[in-house]
Amino acid sequence: MKPPVPTRSSPVREQQLVHALRRAARLETNGRRISARFTTVRLAIFAGGLFGAVITHKLGWTVFGNLVLAASFVLFLIVAWYHNRLEDRLHRLRRWQGIKRVHLARLSLKWTEIPLRPVTVPERHGYARDLDLAGPRSLLHLIDHTISSQGQQRLASWLLEQAAHATQWSNRQALIRELTPLSLLRDRLVLEAQAVEEADIDGRRLLSVLQKRVDDSGLMPMLLAESVLALTTAALLLADVISGLGNYWMLSFGIYAILFLSVRSRSEEIFDHAQSLHLQLERLSAVLGYLEQRSYRATPHLAKLCSPLQHQHSRPSRSLKQAASLMNRLSVRAHPLVHYLINAIGPWDLFHTYRLQQLQDRIASVAPLWFELLAELDAAASLATFAHLHPAYLWPTLHAAGADGQGNGEAPGLAAAGLAHPLIPAGVRVANDVTFEGRGRIFLVTGSNMSGKSTFLRTIGINTCLAQAGAPVCATAFHWSLVRIGSCIRVDDSLDGGLSFFYAEVKRLKTILDSTRDEQGPPVLWLIDEVFKGTNNRERLIGGRALITALAGGNGFGLVTTHDLELAELERQLSSLTNVHFQETVVDGALHFDYRLKPGPCPTTNALRIMALEGLPIETADPTPPR
Repeated sequence: MKPPVPTRSSPVREQQLVHALRRAARLETNGRRISARFTTVRLAIFAGGLFGAVITHKLGWTVFGNLVLAASFVLFLIVAWYHNRLEDRLHRLRRWQGIKRVHLARLSLKWTEIPLRPVTVPERHGYARDLDLAGPRSLLHLIDHTISSQGQQRLASWLLEQAAHATQWSNRQALIRELTPLSLLRDRLVLEAQAVEEADIDGRRLLSVLQKRVDDSGLMPMLLAESVLALTTAALLLADVISGLGNYWMLSFGIYAILFLSVRSRSEEIFDHAQSLHLQLERLSAVLGYLEQRSYRATPHLAKLCSPLQHQHSRPSRSLKQAASLMNRLSVRAHPLVHYLINAIGPWDLFHTYRLQQLQDRIASVAPLWFELLAELDAAASLATFAHLHPAYLWPTLHAAGADGQGNGEAPGLAAAGLAHPLIPAGVRVANDVTFEGRGRIFLVTGSNMSGKSTFLRTIGINTCLAQAGAPVCATAFHWSLVRIGSCIRVDDSLDGGLSFFYAEVKRLKTILDSTRDEQGPPVLWLIDEVFKGTNNRERLIGGRALITALAGGNGFGLVTTHDLELAELERQLSSLTNVHFQETVVDGALHFDYRLKPGPCPTTNALRIMALEGLPIETADPTPPR
């Protein structure tokens, strides 16, 4: 086993980001200066036009004064239009700077500067908590750069669900690799999605609104009736004003008002959505509109994903923009006075509800494709950003596993070199090599407290999750077959479930063991830390021997860490078991760890040393009897 060395990330990406931020800061400074000039010019045009119009009118030059006023008004509008465009670009520039600052924080693992977006994880998920996949300072905290709720859920599913099919995985990795150099596309997606607000696009809710048709029983007849009554009222009112016909218009208006109040509740459901969703629809329309305009000649996998946007009679962005406009008009109900006034003139609510129904009928069957596309692209873009920020990380390779080398496939396994933990700073983390060949392969890891055993298990697990998601891994080589991950690293007792720590651990280990008995599925990569640590030494040793022996005969491979050096003797009985260890050194009375995996069982222990260093009383091995 070659001695591993601490991994160091290339400063290239950091230098590029710093340079880009400095250039953006200069552009922003110049933009603010120009914006201030625009403000001055607008004030000058307003004051000059007003003063010129007043003076010319005072001099009796009425026509010339009107021309001055009109010219200044037009000039003011032109300058204001350019000024607003400049302010919009400055806003987008500031948003872009925010994106790049977060990328810098991701590189240096400044967790407080990386937005934390909560992810729902099943309560009894097999390995999410053990491997720090979700929550503060987790893998999802580091890589989640999605713009939609469905994209976030898709990204989480790639990490939290078990192995995909090989074809599905290869297509996913190919898409992520195509997106990796397209930083402009990824940034543009974020800018379009967050141009108005930073909240996620709630794809699931938007889709349900676009698919759930508003109750249409009697809507068309009611719309026709209200339209006829509104036109009749307008005609009678005009006739009364012109020829003094009489207040007959009040009769038709009264009937119209009764009908309006009787059907008013029909639009309540859509109104509840209209208030909050029209902005999200506009943002989604902008995102899809940008994707519709792109050329995909050099990116075949991205072209295949975005094909629903290219082969439709009406552009999806236009349909979504129409839906946003209808939602915006229906949201006038939030202002009761305006709402009643505008509906007094004509059937505003029913007309726009009818138009929304027509739009729903037109896009109900194709809208799910748009949201599926967005979720897949959104999740892949997050992993592509992760790959772009870490160019030294390796794209893993997948091999088709056979039955222990029989047949056409290779023996299932995992071979990694220079493997390190992506959530540990580059200047601190230490890389190790590990190789599993065939089912039943076990590494029994012994070592002192704090020597790196648990971190090594998490390093293997988190990189395997990245590999199976289609992302690059923190390694110099990574070749593996698809696996199901089973871990027992962090185990807590459950007061709600009435489970003790030991019983919870036993249940977790039973789940792992049962999964290895499934011969049809992919092999299990088990990661077990301090086996049976919830019981006494004698029973832990007996149970540990039995569990390791059973795992050696199952469909999987993995690591088991322990403090019980007696378990190292299993290497004589099980040919598939290999002893490895982590070890510390004592320098000037202090413990030092190199976190390097070494062959064989650990020759030292450090529990008593740690107690002594912290000032706790300990017994010597051969205490002197009292006199």
